[in-house]
Amino acid sequence: MNLIHYILLFFFGNLVAQDQAPYEVLTVAFYNTENLFDTENDNFTFDDDRTPEGKDVWTKTKYQLKLNNIGRVLSEIGTELSGSSPEIIGLCEIENYGVLEDLLNTEELKNKNYKIIHFDSPDRRGIDNALLYNNDVFTPKTSKAIAVFIQNNEGKRIYTRDILVTTGSIEDENFAFLVNHWPSRSGGEKASRNYRKLAALTNRRICDSLWAIDPSFKIINMGDFNDDPKNENVKNLLNTSEKANQFQFYNPMLRMYKKGLGSLAYRDNWNLFDQILVSGAMTSKNYEHFQYYRAGIFKKDYLITSSGQYKGYPFRSYGYNGYLGGFSDHFPVYLHLVKKKNPH
Repeated sequence: MNLIHYILLFFFGNLVAQDQAPYEVLTVAFYNTENLFDTENDNFTFDDDRTPEGKDVWTKTKYQLKLNNIGRVLSEIGTELSGSSPEIIGLCEIENYGVLEDLLNTEELKNKNYKIIHFDSPDRRGIDNALLYNNDVFTPKTSKAIAVFIQNNEGKRIYTRDILVTTGSIEDENFAFLVNHWPSRSGGEKASRNYRKLAALTNRRICDSLWAIDPSFKIINMGDFNDDPKNENVKNLLNTSEKANQFQFYNPMLRMYKKGLGSLAYRDNWNLFDQILVSGAMTSKNYEHFQYYRAGIFKKDYLITSSGQYKGYPFRSYGYNGYLGGFSDHFPVYLHLVKKKNPH
């Protein structure tokens, strides 16, 4: 595993006294990129604003800056512990496959050996989910996009993002990665809650199906859920907890949320919609296999608005007063998995 950094002198908790073994560190990240669109007009989606002639005057210069900004962020997430960029990255608000290719051609990412998993979703705005993975580390086996079927009160289908599901292996351990972007709170949290409920139920069915096929699957369930860790759709329907068994999810973001931390802000209130959940079997502290170690919100100073009315908020590409040239209206989130290094 070329890009997994071996921490030779780093010890985790009580393991210091046990055997002082070196560890492998694996980083998983998720980032809502805030409308990472190219400059071309797609006649089949509502992307007109993000064109040179559109409301946002979205030029190639702005697009390239956005790519460079996102590339910088992805290259730095979690490096203080792992020494390398994340091995697995979930993304949302991606327009198409070509945007991902352009992203991986940026200076910060072009030598990272990332590969792309992406499917076009039926979302009206044309935004999709994607998975980037280090080809030296993760070997994918299956990938598919699972539709979330939603109807309004008149029986008309509401198109939203598919759930991206990828299975594969890391050092002979079976992993499944789900990338989500649940329906927004447009119209209010209560009015849109049932839409996210349907996304949650679809997600849970996927996970139960994976475990029925192979109970050993280590499922990492990430995304912009447009719900906080305490909300019913995440906490109850996905069956998340701060203490989880094998077929539940441990949600490290719940503790952060209780401390008032967030990944996005609206009207001076912080939400933690961006979350990464791990199956309970990954919290056993048996470091002979990859286990959860810790999670965080990546919020370096350059990602934070430094002045004005929105000081402290994520430094975004577009604000209420137009183009800002920033990164995203969300902070990325990430977690580290650790495993004892095989001495042989």
